[in-house]
Amino acid sequence: MTRYISKLFLSIFILTVVFPSQVQAIGNAGDYINAKENQVVSRGDFVRASIKALGIQTSKSKRQLPYLRIPKALRSYVEVAHDRRALDMFGNDLQLARGITRGQALVILVRIKSLKSNDQVRFRDVRKNSPEAGAIAVSQKLGWMTPQSRSHFGVRRMLKGSEAKLLLRRVTGEVVPDREVPERLQPIRSSTFAPTKKTTKTQVENDKNKPQYVKVTLSGVGTASTSRLPKQQILETIWRYINDNFVYKENIDPEKAAYMAAEALVNSLGDKYSTFLRPAGISNLETQIRGTVTGIGAQVEQKDGILTIVTPLRSSPAEAAGLKPKDQIIKADGVDLTTLGFMEAVDRVRGPKGSTVLLTIRRNGNEFEVKVKRDEIKVPEIDIAWQGTIAVVKLLQFGKTTENELRGLMAQVQSKNPSGVILDLRSNPGGLLKAANVVLSNFLPKGTDIASIVSRDRTRVDATTDSPTIRQNIPLIILVNEGSASASEIVAGALQDHNRATIVGVNTFGKGTVQQVVRFNDESGLKVTIAEWHTPNGKKIDENGIRPDLVVKYTSERDEQMLKALELLR
Repeated sequence: MTRYISKLFLSIFILTVVFPSQVQAIGNAGDYINAKENQVVSRGDFVRASIKALGIQTSKSKRQLPYLRIPKALRSYVEVAHDRRALDMFGNDLQLARGITRGQALVILVRIKSLKSNDQVRFRDVRKNSPEAGAIAVSQKLGWMTPQSRSHFGVRRMLKGSEAKLLLRRVTGEVVPDREVPERLQPIRSSTFAPTKKTTKTQVENDKNKPQYVKVTLSGVGTASTSRLPKQQILETIWRYINDNFVYKENIDPEKAAYMAAEALVNSLGDKYSTFLRPAGISNLETQIRGTVTGIGAQVEQKDGILTIVTPLRSSPAEAAGLKPKDQIIKADGVDLTTLGFMEAVDRVRGPKGSTVLLTIRRNGNEFEVKVKRDEIKVPEIDIAWQGTIAVVKLLQFGKTTENELRGLMAQVQSKNPSGVILDLRSNPGGLLKAANVVLSNFLPKGTDIASIVSRDRTRVDATTDSPTIRQNIPLIILVNEGSASASEIVAGALQDHNRATIVGVNTFGKGTVQQVVRFNDESGLKVTIAEWHTPNGKKIDENGIRPDLVVKYTSERDEQMLKALELLR
């Protein structure tokens, strides 16, 4: 069963690659690739397969290499590639489990074979004088790889298993009959809008230690399995006519057109949380829920096409610059973010530690500029302090730390016989539903309903799975504000509905929908709303938020909300 993730920040993609420790003798060069036909080939897999296919001898040298985290099974192959400068483009962190692009694969092969070409290539997606440009020139001369179109090589497109196998067979000089060339590697015809093959595989990842996503492997951008693309004939006719008649032929970009069409389809839903994600670097997305990033330190969401701050993290550059929940980031260093996709906009705001970004902020209809110095952001989760005999438990997000450690910490709190507990969820943007369940299990009996997940076809009720750590007669106060969102609202709403806590503060953010992340094999993705959260009593959270029992506004001079909570417990 799909495990739902409630989150206000970036959707999380995870690519897992297992490196084999042994490889059996095989029949042709392409068989050295471990990835399946439609699976993205990892960097490590391609480096190993290339060296094996080319018959290059490896050694078991133990000399120091300037790279981080080299799996033992790949070390000898990395050493060969390093000596031939085939890995320079990756820096000191090879990230061998990440997928490899077509351009990167060609660079590796050209450098391993010590080839060079002075020919110029003219593809719109290939940067002049780049390593990829030289490698593509060699590939064009030797017929290694077919461009995606006359103007677009597909240099940043992820390399799939079938294409990698074909590439190695061509590089090693094996005869490849025309019938073995996959359809997607043939030159794009002017009459083709997109392949019409349907989804071939849907897989739900169920790693208990990782956020879940749905992985959909496609052979191309095609129609859905349950419904034809609306106005498909008109769209195909438009595309054919453009290819046959548009005067500026060099401006025809099939990949760009396909992605813009996908964005338009999703935008037609009118749902601010459903977005199409173009291929982008994904290595640091998982750190939104655990880990470290460099940037301004704000949890963000794209709402109505605009990057919106859910909450600045405590002691972050964003907080120091005075940024607030619901601030809209319109520009970064003069670049209009409203015209970019979610990940592209986020990447513009992020940057190296110590660098400065000039943001144009819209707040309550007014725009102003603010400079923010980027820093390394470590996302905290739990902070427990005491006010006399009152335990103050501050949760900054609902991540793996909360899921794994909070119950033990709360048992320690109970051992000190507190006279009351304050659960501070202010500016907590949410996180994992499992973590929210763990939080609630400390205060509610096992089996207590905590939320309803209402999808199009059914309603599922989530309930606590553990016994409480805090005795039921110990009073509980929940602090919330406009930055309390998603999982925070589930916790506050459940405790309010079961009369277990008094809610103090101001109305919460109002994020009560569930998004599922679908990842396609070209590294693009779809984040789509599939359900709503409702409180145990059926109250809708989305747009409404949780209304406090006692409305108390925060002032910078005095923390009136905390003072009111302490007053209620004394």
